[in-house]
Amino acid sequence: MQKWEYATVPLLVHATKQILDNWGEDGWELVGVVPGPNPEQLVAYLKRPKA
Repeated sequence: MQKWEYATVPLLVHATKQILDNWGEDGWELVGVVPGPNPEQLVAYLKRPKA
């Protein structure tokens, strides 16, 4: 059975692509994005298979 690990990552609106690209390079897949604590911040939820 596949096991997963998860991460919650703060995203700055002006650097979203760069932040997600960096996590993607490490094997993380974006699951969802929700509003953060202020209008200029989002929170991303990511997952990747456990080794």
